[in-house]
Amino acid sequence: MPVKSFRPLTPSTRYITIASYDDITKTRPEKGLVRIKKKSGGRNAYGRVTARGIGGGHKQKVRQVDFKRNKHGMEATVAAIEYDPMRSSRLALLQYTDGEKRYILCPNGLQVGAKVMSGEKALPELGNALPLKSIPVGIHIHNLELSPGRGGQIVRAAGGAATLMSRDEGYAQIRLPSGEIRRINEVCYATIGQVSNVDHSNVVLGKAGRSRHRGIRPVNRGVTRNPVDHPNGGGAGKSKSGGGRQHLTSPWGLLAKGFRTRNRRKHSNRFILVRRDGRPMKLK
Repeated sequence: MPVKSFRPLTPSTRYITIASYDDITKTRPEKGLVRIKKKSGGRNAYGRVTARGIGGGHKQKVRQVDFKRNKHGMEATVAAIEYDPMRSSRLALLQYTDGEKRYILCPNGLQVGAKVMSGEKALPELGNALPLKSIPVGIHIHNLELSPGRGGQIVRAAGGAATLMSRDEGYAQIRLPSGEIRRINEVCYATIGQVSNVDHSNVVLGKAGRSRHRGIRPVNRGVTRNPVDHPNGGGAGKSKSGGGRQHLTSPWGLLAKGFRTRNRRKHSNRFILVRRDGRPMKLK
């Protein structure tokens, strides 16, 4: 799906690009599959700001997406392709033969009127959900489960696709979009294809107002503040902001760059074969 640019008649339209939305076939969500999202403004139950830079934004309704695909053996027809303001990918509205409707993540290339199915007996075709043991090696997949029956948790963003590399001893080796190679139980389900809206990464907001529509408020850099407000604040005139003389940190002193936050003794480390940077995982 291409993105649209504009003639620079105003300063903001010089850089702004938007999605074309040509693939959208239905503009109103299904009433029975949405719920109201209550905005917090970044505040917890005590009214204290615990997440900075959050506030405002347009009203949004949460689409209840079926990540489990647990209506096995029942065929469904794609009734519509819809926009979801809460996520980067498109949604496909499925109409099952028993009359039930469900949302799923729309794979790239899925069209209205197509037939999809889930279960072990489903064919490895676009939009079908199968266990990893039934999927041919080398095919693109998304919406992967990490635990059997829990529902898809990874590879759900726009344009994302993992690759099934091999199977051995009850586990499948999956190359994730980040480059990480991970072992996942071959009983876990995944959906065939690449996530839709592949040009999402090419969209440029172009002006501050589009961030505000998304509920993102401006946050000052630490180096522009006073020493009383931030560890990186202060200095005569412009101080070194690239981390030359000082290590860039959060307001509470936690390193912002080059600091590994993953627990070395995390339980799931044993399933990672190759890390995102291409180095093999060392188990301790």
